[in-house]
Amino acid sequence: MRKRQVSATRIVAAPPEKIFELLADPSKHPLIDGSGTVLAAQSGGPERLTLGSRFGMDMKMGANYKILNTVVEFDENRLIAWRHFNGHRWRWQLKPLEDGSTEVTETFDWSTARIPLLIDLSFFPRKNKQAIDKTLDRLVTLFQA
Repeated sequence: MRKRQVSATRIVAAPPEKIFELLADPSKHPLIDGSGTVLAAQSGGPERLTLGSRFGMDMKMGANYKILNTVVEFDENRLIAWRHFNGHRWRWQLKPLEDGSTEVTETFDWSTARIPLLIDLSFFPRKNKQAIDKTLDRLVTLFQA
């Protein structure tokens, strides 16, 4: 069976609590977005995400559009994931390291998509892997001393 996810990992010079606060605040997502598609959190959504939170984002990929997300995995300071309407997920895993830094893994997982074959055949896995690399690089830079 084909693996239906792409991910990357970086070491970030910050404790997981600080990184998680950034990830759990949708208004901060444009700061780290490496895809160039995340413009802003929509008004009226939660200031801080928890399991089951629904939050909208203003996006741009060619044309402007809006997308609604639902938090489907949540472990305070360790794991957060949200899914889009098609069921695919964006997952962040944080592992504390002894030196006070954090191993951060971001994953685009389309194994949970309604029709994963459509994503298999698209440019999204390759494009999203490139965006994940850029996002994690931005996250590293954001927390550099």
